[in-house]
Parts: sequence; C-alpha cells; structure tokens
Amino acid sequence: MKVILLQDVKSLGKKGEIVNVNDGYARNFILPKKMGVEATGKNLNDLKLQKNNEKKVAQENLDNAKELAAKLAEGQVELQIKVGEGGRTFGSVSSKEIAAAVKEQMGLDVDKKKIQLKEAIKSLGFHNVAVKLHPEVTAELKVHVKEEA
Repeated sequence: MKVILLQDVKSLGKKGEIVNVNDGYARNFILPKKMGVEATGKNLNDLKLQKNNEKKVAQENLDNAKELAAKLAEGQVELQIKVGEGGRTFGSVSSKEIAAAVKEQMGLDVDKKKIQLKEAIKSLGFHNVAVKLHPEVTAELKVHVKEEA
C-alpha cells in the first residue's frame, strides 16, 4: 500500500514522502496514529498543492531577506559607550544593543539572535557586523561606536 507520510517516521521516511508499506503496517500502525494517509488521487493532489505553497512561501521569505539585506548594507547605526582615562571603554556593545539601535535609527526589525558578533565590541570606531537573515542571505551592517558625551 502506498502511503503519504504526515510526519517523520523512523526507518521509513520523512514528512511528505510517498512510501510503500505492507497493508497491515499501514492499517494497524501508520493510519491510526495519524502518521500518514493513503496515497489516493485527492491526497496526492493535496500534497502537490501543499509543496507548491511551501515553495512560494520560501521564495517570498528569501526575497524579503534580500530586500532587508540591501537596506542594512546601505545604512549605518551609531551607538555610544562610556570611555574612561586613555580611551579605555567601560563595558561593550552587544547584539541586543545593536538590534535596538537598528530598530530605533533605521526602523527595521532585526532579531538579536541573527546578529553574529565574534566577540562583543569593546573599542571605538567603525565595525562591520554580519547579520544572517536567511540561510542563503547574510548582510553587512556598519556600526559606529562613539564616545558618550
């Protein structure tokens, strides 16, 4: 019997795959536990429509990420940090502060988890920060750290 899997089944297949299983296994295990449905014409058509919809949504997410990356690359964010004797800084600039500054100064929503700092920024000046917006899209954001007045 051919079955369309509705969720991942160990040693059988992943969600959305069409697999061949014994009739008893399908009737007694997969169908009652709602792990899959029989591969009828209607169910195959539904699967096809669902996959097309997922492709469309994935493409929209990619386009939105590219658009946001372009806006981030154009702009610049300014942050202020306290500085003591001899130009030594107190504390550092974290990804949370950068995300808040992007929202405030550029009006763009960027999740702090997407900002990739190798280490916290502890010096004044210009820094390039990578922002991973999508598995295929990474933007460069310019961060200008100034002395607090």
